[in-house]
Amino acid sequence: MSIQQRLVRLNPRQQEAVRYIDGPCLVLAGAGSGKTSVITTKIAYLVQECGMSARRIAAVTFTNKAAREMKERVGQMLKGKQGHGLTVSTFHTLGLNIIRGELKALGYKPGFSLFDPEDAKALLRDLMNKDAQVDADQINRVQGQISSWKNDLVLPGQALSHAANDDEQYAARVYEAYVRHLKAYNAVDFDDLILLPVVLLRDDPEALARWRRKIHYMLVDEYQDTNVSQYRLVQMLMGERATFTVVGDDDQSIYAWRGARPENLVTLGEDFPRLRVIKLEQNYRSTGTILRAANTLISNNPHVYDKTLWSEMGQGEAIRVVVNRHEEAEAERVASEILTRRIKERAEWRDFAVLYRGNFQARLLELKLQHYQIPYKLSGGTSFFSRGEIKDAMAYLRLLINPADDNAFLRIVNIPRREIGPTTLEKLANYATEREIALFAACRELGLAEQLPTRAVERLSRFIHFIEGVRDRMDRGDALAAIREMMREMDYEAWLYQNASAPTIAERRMANVWTLIDQLEKSMNREPEDTASTDTETDSVESAISRLVLRDILEQQAEEDDSDRVQLLTMHASKGLEFPHVYLMGLEEELLPHRNAIEVGTVEEERRLAYVGITRARRTLTLTLARQRKAYGELMDCTPSRFLDELPDADLEWEGRADKEDPEKKQARGKDAIAGLRSLLG
Repeated sequence: MSIQQRLVRLNPRQQEAVRYIDGPCLVLAGAGSGKTSVITTKIAYLVQECGMSARRIAAVTFTNKAAREMKERVGQMLKGKQGHGLTVSTFHTLGLNIIRGELKALGYKPGFSLFDPEDAKALLRDLMNKDAQVDADQINRVQGQISSWKNDLVLPGQALSHAANDDEQYAARVYEAYVRHLKAYNAVDFDDLILLPVVLLRDDPEALARWRRKIHYMLVDEYQDTNVSQYRLVQMLMGERATFTVVGDDDQSIYAWRGARPENLVTLGEDFPRLRVIKLEQNYRSTGTILRAANTLISNNPHVYDKTLWSEMGQGEAIRVVVNRHEEAEAERVASEILTRRIKERAEWRDFAVLYRGNFQARLLELKLQHYQIPYKLSGGTSFFSRGEIKDAMAYLRLLINPADDNAFLRIVNIPRREIGPTTLEKLANYATEREIALFAACRELGLAEQLPTRAVERLSRFIHFIEGVRDRMDRGDALAAIREMMREMDYEAWLYQNASAPTIAERRMANVWTLIDQLEKSMNREPEDTASTDTETDSVESAISRLVLRDILEQQAEEDDSDRVQLLTMHASKGLEFPHVYLMGLEEELLPHRNAIEVGTVEEERRLAYVGITRARRTLTLTLARQRKAYGELMDCTPSRFLDELPDADLEWEGRADKEDPEKKQARGKDAIAGLRSLLG
């Protein structure tokens, strides 16, 4: 299909958004308005109609899944060499590419490590424990504050002047030490992937000119979710040329707690006065009734750019509001209704989604779904390989098969505690950098004694001798037995008990470690048939560990499977998705809107969250609430959410509320439920 044929399939506003290339463009894309089609078609239009080289175009979004989908769709339009060199990635991947291209200017060595949030937390714990014994909440607060400063482009030297109280002053001091240690370890954290490129481009005119020559046109998806540093990255790369298209929706900005600034939409117009705003208001997803409810609700928020979603999908069914006695009755009602509705409408399980404000709301619902033998998928659970204890065990395994793995070394050199502190590691890292060797190898060198006190050198020596001893036992005999013995010898279990909030949690974490080692054994026993028979058992362990890492990646991809299951997820996690039948649970004050939002005055964002939930529904929408809910072991009375009063009354069909309910419809529903159950039993 040619680009002209693709353009004909777009509506007039979408066509305008694709064709406008002469200046800065903001596409205000309402929910379900086909924004991905606009971005992908525009990339093809720039290459095929405007003659721009694909390697000069960069399209950025926020999740790997969105980037992957965009890349696949563009790949169907740009065949062969046409799409060669095109950048379609997340913001953080773009930042990583800039860092890799500018290592010398940034002062990093090749092969730098990327610290994930858990790695960063471990370093902060070590730094903060130097001052006093700290708990997990304090570490989380400091980590959150440092992340916030980095997103706002506040550097360590400036943080003290931004500190509003004693806690923030303490965080500013930790921030300085944290950044110094990261640099010594030749490492960056997740926030650095945007911060470092922005600071470099701001302070180094030559680097800025290089990257402006590389990128001639930028497209940014989900623009309302950008923070200060991401906005500055786009602004600097595009500069005076101002050839970019950003696509966003201020009504779907629900990540302020993560640093997102919906006001970036306003700033854009101020920084680029020639900005053309194009509104996409035609919705291709939902019925007229659902869209009327969404429009009416969100009109209670202030707007810089007004828009009204409309659809050609017909009016559809009324929105049902179901009032239940308590939370258990609410979960029972949702589960039983999904069952009967599936039978009555011959629907698939995957056609149903249940959305809620907090993960805790899913617990009762899971029990009810299990009772009715309804298959479901719970999104947002912790992956096995992302658990702290599994990452520790994997780091030990990685170091055993590759002593040059500096990231693995740093993670576990002091787990369990060996009194090898951050100051020792900083000096070790500086020594290793000078000698151009790995940290593990640096521990063996005689010259290290000139840099570190004798006790520190002895502790490091004990650690590497311990690892080498395990490796030696692996080479000489039963490799798995050596790994199991290693876990017992270092008494990792005692470390878990020491750091867990309850003994049962430590017990469960240790069980996870043994499960990992069992999986390693199973993986070894399933060696491929073409494995050379001369392999030692240690070679077999090495390949099995590699397969475990690969399996983790595949499992994460498998989480996006399309198997036939009811979807359970938070409203935050539902953004970008759509389902024929949607249930929104817990429409009560202090739940939606959340109590914290009411207290600090951020109800507008909660209203946007409810709007996102409503606009996930294609055909039917059911809102549920409870009159009573358990809190701290007691039943508490609940107040219906203010958002229910903001919906158009004529489009709502109430159940369980005498003053609003139609008796004839109530009787008909009862008959439907009985018929559905009879059909199921039959």
